[in-house]
Amino acid sequence: MFNMAAEKPCAAFFVEMGMKKNQLRAAVAAFALALTASPALAEGWAQSGDWLIRGRAIYIAPDESSSINPIGGKADFSNEFTPELDFTYFFTPNIAAELILGMARHSATVEGGAANGADVGSALVVPPTLTLQYHFTDFSWVKPYVGAGLNYTMYFDEEPGSQTSLDFDNSFGVALQAGADVPIDDHWSWNIDVKKIYTNADAKWNGGAISANIDLDPWVIGTGIGYRF
Repeated sequence: MFNMAAEKPCAAFFVEMGMKKNQLRAAVAAFALALTASPALAEGWAQSGDWLIRGRAIYIAPDESSSINPIGGKADFSNEFTPELDFTYFFTPNIAAELILGMARHSATVEGGAANGADVGSALVVPPTLTLQYHFTDFSWVKPYVGAGLNYTMYFDEEPGSQTSLDFDNSFGVALQAGADVPIDDHWSWNIDVKKIYTNADAKWNGGAISANIDLDPWVIGTGIGYRF
């Protein structure tokens, strides 16, 4: 014979499990609804003619490859943290252009070759970058985007290390970008952004006696706050 006292707790357990499954389904449905909210709601965050100004803290990690003549080895550039300011203009809710401004002082050493460990010196690097972006409007709580554009990297205030002189050549490059804005209210938002910039940092030191053909190609990873108006 069945024990009715034991059967009741079992029934209660299965009823509770059913309720939890229903709650889980409801939570998943609500999350899916938030992700697929109407484009009109998403587009309401940025309209044609809007400006978005952001201040970011960025981490610059050069992904360099190089060759140094005639001593061999390669140039190794330092990773750096620095502030960045950018301005975005929306032509439409989807299409925007972003101008990225920042600067950082990078130092370089020789890795390998006859002068392994030598202090090449440092330079102030200013890489203004202009990208054309596509902003996705299918989500209500996050505004992802991708972009591509041009970079012009300039070098100032070169300071030779153990060398007698140091000179970097300015260069044009290509930038790829992906990121997202998370609106806080109608004006403020939080941003995360990743860029890959393909640029050169060809250098000469000791009056040109030593030269390096350097592909700097940094990753730029940043986060910060934006204000839209």
